[in-house]
Amino acid sequence: MSDRLLVLVRHGESEWNLKNLFTGWHDCDLSERGVTEARAAGRKLKAQGFKFDLAFTSGLKRAQRTLDLILEELGEQSLPIIRDQALNERDYGDLVGLNKDDARKKWGEEQVHQWRRSYDISPPNGESLKDTAARVLPYYITEILPRVMRGERVLCAAHGNSLRALVMVLDRHTTQSILDVNLGTGVPMVYRFNPDTTVASKLDLAA
Repeated sequence: MSDRLLVLVRHGESEWNLKNLFTGWHDCDLSERGVTEARAAGRKLKAQGFKFDLAFTSGLKRAQRTLDLILEELGEQSLPIIRDQALNERDYGDLVGLNKDDARKKWGEEQVHQWRRSYDISPPNGESLKDTAARVLPYYITEILPRVMRGERVLCAAHGNSLRALVMVLDRHTTQSILDVNLGTGVPMVYRFNPDTTVASKLDLAA
């Protein structure tokens, strides 16, 4: 029986997460805490005995470095890696680089909350979660899922919103229930699949 295994990990804390800035596609690195979180994720996976055949990540440094650190902890630095912008964080448009508290003062708490947490309301010149799903899900269906279903053990390091778009489908969330889902940095989510591509089981390896 094949594993049909997919492990999703949100990148560790970034330098801009630490500064409370809207990050989006800005290519910042991990903070010191983010490095620690990424290494801890690798150790958790190693403790569970996981081995992988292939890894996916986004086009952004914080996800790529998280993946590299996880693979280092697993002793799998030679694993094939596919990088693609389809897995990038959602684009926050005009909010990128702004402090979240300053944005609330400028536009109001309710407006900023709508931009951050609603399903289909996008910030100015940016993407909503719905827009993010429109690029993440086709990529998942054409590139990631077929490998999982062939029995390849797949690891994917990406971002809070690109992974929320995917978790929405995997965990069968509605456009309303997904609004309350927040993925922790550096926490592996382990999915195993049935032969019909539905999720057989999910395990969160939180601290």
